[in-house]
Amino acid sequence: MKITAIETVVVNAIHRNWIFVKVLTDQPGLHGWGEATLEWKTRAVTATIEDLAPFVVGEDPHRVEHIVRRMTHFSFWPLGVIGLTAVSGIEQALWDIKGKALGVPLWQLLGGRVRDRVRVYTHLHRAKAGAQVATADIGAFCDAVRETVEMGYDAIKLGFVPYTGYDAPLPAVLHVGKLAAAVRECVGEAVDIMTDFHGRPDSPAAAKAFIDAIAPIRPLFVEEPIQPGDAAAIADLARQVDCPLATGERLFTLREFAEVAETRAVAYVQPDLCHCGGLTGGRKIAAIAEAAHMGVAPHNPMGPVAGAAALHFDLVTPNFVIQEEAVGIVPWFEEICSLYPLAMQNGAWAVPTAPGLGIEIDERAAARRPFQPEVIMSLDAVLADGRIANW
Repeated sequence: MKITAIETVVVNAIHRNWIFVKVLTDQPGLHGWGEATLEWKTRAVTATIEDLAPFVVGEDPHRVEHIVRRMTHFSFWPLGVIGLTAVSGIEQALWDIKGKALGVPLWQLLGGRVRDRVRVYTHLHRAKAGAQVATADIGAFCDAVRETVEMGYDAIKLGFVPYTGYDAPLPAVLHVGKLAAAVRECVGEAVDIMTDFHGRPDSPAAAKAFIDAIAPIRPLFVEEPIQPGDAAAIADLARQVDCPLATGERLFTLREFAEVAETRAVAYVQPDLCHCGGLTGGRKIAAIAEAAHMGVAPHNPMGPVAGAAALHFDLVTPNFVIQEEAVGIVPWFEEICSLYPLAMQNGAWAVPTAPGLGIEIDERAAARRPFQPEVIMSLDAVLADGRIANW
């Protein structure tokens, strides 16, 4: 079997363009799907997929690791997030082909499942575009949290922390503490709450002030309390607070995750299978984390193919904890799929049985929502004095 071509299908999902990667083979009807979505970098990623095609076309798609090394090593220059996102989408499609060719779901090829369900969490109003609620109105925010949980979730991730800098203004810290306490009272103890700082604090001291305000509600974790990439600083912060920390959505290489593990910087790592080299990279990262007694809570605010890849990864990963999902980010999320594996039951995804990733993109439906420039949410990340903040 040989790979004959690589195609991309771009679907506009308002705040991001989903980039679906289709790898074709010389066996009629046999192809694989992957996802290489990267916010606000659509044209760069699709062009990079074209650049990588000469390393892939003509190869045997069963040799997944070999082809990944062709893409990463023959490229000579370190690929960075754009290049590794392109690699990840192609890599996922190779696994999809292999599962289809052998007639088994992907989790069977990855060592078999270690669990019977995959626990998931969502965002406020399932991150639906235009349905955000400001944190200033605590009552309205809590109402939105309640409405979200009532959709069938027992875990939710929320943004409590405002744009900030090197300091943590006392009024903002006190408001965050009141908001967090109100949310906990609203949902009770049976619902896990996570909060994403998005790396907004510019200093560990500012991050600590907000974490201390939130810690009494016992969140499952605080995500990206400071900007990623400084494992030593996050590890130092972790020793000062009474709250589990998480990071990883903006880390891509094994070396970066090894530094997090070596310093015991966080309780949970959050690799994104669309950016870290696909399932091949994700499984190596999970092993690094397991050796350091760290759980895995994969990042995934993307489209349905990314969700399918995450589902299979989670089923076979012993130290998996909980999966981010964005099924409700647009009301037509499922409409572009003619085969769809993300069935949620009691706050968890069920085990898929179809071959490969178990997903098929309806290209005619996808064509009805072509590329458009995204709505860029980060443009309001400006502090009161006019300085650009971390979104």
